[in-house]
Amino acid sequence: MDVLSDVVAAMRTGQPHSSRRYKYAPWGARFAASGEAGFHVVLRGSAWLVPEGGEPLALGPGDVVFLAHGQAHSLAGALDVPLREIRQRPDGTWGGWPQETREGRPDAVTLCGFYRLDRERAHRLLAELPQTVHLPATAGGHRSLRAAVELLGMELEEQRPGTDAIVTSLLDTLLLYILRAWWESERTAGRARGWAGALADPAVAAALRAIHGDPARAWTVAELGAAGGLSRAAFARRFTALVGEPPLTYLTWWRMTTAGRLLRHDDLSLRQIAERTGYTSEFAFAKAFKREYGTAPGHYRKNAL
Repeated sequence: MDVLSDVVAAMRTGQPHSSRRYKYAPWGARFAASGEAGFHVVLRGSAWLVPEGGEPLALGPGDVVFLAHGQAHSLAGALDVPLREIRQRPDGTWGGWPQETREGRPDAVTLCGFYRLDRERAHRLLAELPQTVHLPATAGGHRSLRAAVELLGMELEEQRPGTDAIVTSLLDTLLLYILRAWWESERTAGRARGWAGALADPAVAAALRAIHGDPARAWTVAELGAAGGLSRAAFARRFTALVGEPPLTYLTWWRMTTAGRLLRHDDLSLRQIAERTGYTSEFAFAKAFKREYGTAPGHYRKNAL
């Protein structure tokens, strides 16, 4: 089981959206805070990204910036230009962009995109990300990420048959590449802590794959430790230090997260969901679910529709 893919699939809700923008000086946009994660890519030219309350960040061609927590920020061609307010509409799209004439050579070309995430059950993997993840373009670095960016930019530029489906798939792919690139950068720099460290640690990563591969199994700490070649006590200490909670606590949390996703997106009966998440009866599952979510599974499913 690919833990990263599984976690992202559980966090993502709704459809991601993106746009390719042509910037003519003077240009600047301020993005209001939202519950979404967003990214900006500079395809051509340069830009300044200024997180609310943070220091300006100079961006060059090929640079990728990921804002995991939806904080307000601005993106501009210079630090002293007026900013146009870009706000989220009720349907989830963003409005306020200036009319683009595309006459002459633009000063900059950017890609912007946003992902809807389930903030009520934010995974530690996402919660531990810094406010701003900057992935600068480097020769030979993050080649898969660069390829995904190039394909996404081409699709948004050409608008050919099938573009809608391709863009959605590419945005999901891009999110995984951004997260992978950041964790690889952290590991290379010797800063792999928390979930970055957990995914890089062979023993803990093996246990996480086991949990995600079969959350219904009645795992013991000893069995999970054995999956990574560690004794029960040594494994429990390492897992707790990196993941932030004991192995069986995480197992329960992941079971309930999986149950919530199944209730939102599948037509399985409560009994089937109980079986898939390790509960011997529908009653035991409903009791555990209500304790975790504060509402009954049936009510949760009804409100999610």
